[in-house]
Parts: sequence; structure tokens; C-alpha cells
Amino acid sequence: MEFLFILLPVFGIFAIGFIGQKTLKFDIPNLSKLTLYLMSPFLAFNTFYTNPLTMDYFYLAIYIFVLCLSLILLVSVISFLLGYNVQDRCALILASAFMNNGNYGTPVVLLVFGAAGLDIAVVLMVLQQLAMSTIGIYFAAKGSKDANGMKTVMTRVVRMPIAYGALLGLILQLLHIPLPSALMTCVKLVGDAAIPTIMIVLGMQLAVISFRRIELDKVGIALVLKLLVAPFIAFGLTLILPVDDMTKQIMILLAAMPTAANTTLMAVQFDTKPDLVSSTTFISTVLSIITLPIVLYFLHPVF
Repeated sequence: MEFLFILLPVFGIFAIGFIGQKTLKFDIPNLSKLTLYLMSPFLAFNTFYTNPLTMDYFYLAIYIFVLCLSLILLVSVISFLLGYNVQDRCALILASAFMNNGNYGTPVVLLVFGAAGLDIAVVLMVLQQLAMSTIGIYFAAKGSKDANGMKTVMTRVVRMPIAYGALLGLILQLLHIPLPSALMTCVKLVGDAAIPTIMIVLGMQLAVISFRRIELDKVGIALVLKLLVAPFIAFGLTLILPVDDMTKQIMILLAAMPTAANTTLMAVQFDTKPDLVSSTTFISTVLSIITLPIVLYFLHPVF
């Protein structure tokens, strides 16, 4: 029951965006641009500035990037075998390779593992943010309809300010440079506003999807990779990385999380099949009500 209470706010915010778009007809691409270019850099800065860098980052960074790259490789192989074009492949990568370990995964970890697990979840959230602001942006730009070669793609990646916010926060933390509390309050307010705005935009995108045009075969592939294959890859990584048992369980649990809502923003911004990405995000979130309890059931006997 507690698990369902965690999900209620998530679906409630989706509903706000859905109803708002149906009634008021917002300009979704501009709202997406506002969140990606203006709000998200503050969120990335605050995350990297306020969370101390430890050795755990190294092992967990290996986990995040190997998991992400493994899923990208699987999508690439499947896309090649099925004859998908570049846009299909990039949209599938956005839908499959990035997990919602922030506003969804972190509360679940807190519920299951308590405060000690929360510290690990926060580190993984930070690293996931870095992966999405680099690898995610790259594939979103590459899958754009008007992407003209590698130069155009890299130009778009370089122009995205999220990674610069994260880098600046990390540098200031490592140099132990204190910032005025008034400035940090401003940064935190804008950064915290990014999370619900991202979810509202996802709800808006769901409101304009034509379910007759949803490519069920591609959505199905993304769902299998995200909800079933990813936890098994994470389990394999736990057998290699020298981390404690609780961290191993958290790694597997977070790998089983649904698709990150941020990927919908990227897909909308670059027009990389936003219907495919947003529908996968929503359906994977709904299905996780079933799949996550199953993962939790099998986790305890494993270690």
C-alpha cells in the first residue's frame, strides 16, 4: 500500500499536465525548451554542488555508464536486425537506456532501505543526471529530423547547458568554494521547479498523442529492455563491482525503474519521435506497479 502512495503524486502531476493541455492547449516545445535550457541546469548544478564526492562515485559511475551503454548496444543490434532508421534507433535509446531514479526511484529506495539506502540513491541520481545530459542529449540530437551530420549533432550537444551546470557545481565543490545562502536558495528553487515541470510536460505530451499512431512493436521492445533486461544487466554488474550487499540490491532495483521523464523533454525538443518516447515513459511507469514488487520479492533471497 505504501508503494502505491509513492506513485499517487507521480500520476497526479501527469494528470495535471494532461488536463491542462486538453483544456488550455499549451505550446509544448517552448515549455520543453524552458525546462531544458533554463531550469535543468540549476537542478544539475545544485545536485553536483551539494552531494559530496566519494569513492562510491567511481564504482557507481561504472554501473550507470556500463548499464546505459549495454542497453544502447542492444537497441543498436535490434534496430539493425529489424531495419529501423536512425530516428527510430535514437528514440528507442531514449526510451530504453535511462531510468527514472529521481522523483520515482529515490522515494522507493527510501521506503525499502531507509536513510542509508537514500544516500546511495542520491549518488546514483547524480550520475544518471550526468549520463542523460551527455549521452541522452547526443542521441536526442542525432535522432532529430533535421540533423545534418555529426557536426550539427555535436553543435547541439555543446549548446545544451545542463552538463555545464553539473560541471560548474562539481568544480566549486572540489575547490570548496562557499556560495551565499541567498544565491543557493535561488538555485534550489529553480532547480526543484524543474522536476514537477518535467512531469507536467510529459502529461501534456500524453494529451496530444494519437494512440492509433503509437508503434506498438517499438514500444514493446523498449518496455522489455527497460523493465526486464536492464535489471538482469544490473545483476551481472553486481557480481563484478566491489560494493556491499545493500548497494547491489539498490543497483538492481533502480535498473528496474521505468523510463526517465527527462527523455520526453529531449524527444520533444529535438523532435525525435516524442510520441514513442512519451508513451513508453507513461506505460513503463504504469507497468512498474506490477514489475517492481516482483523485483523486490526476488532481491531479498539473492544476497
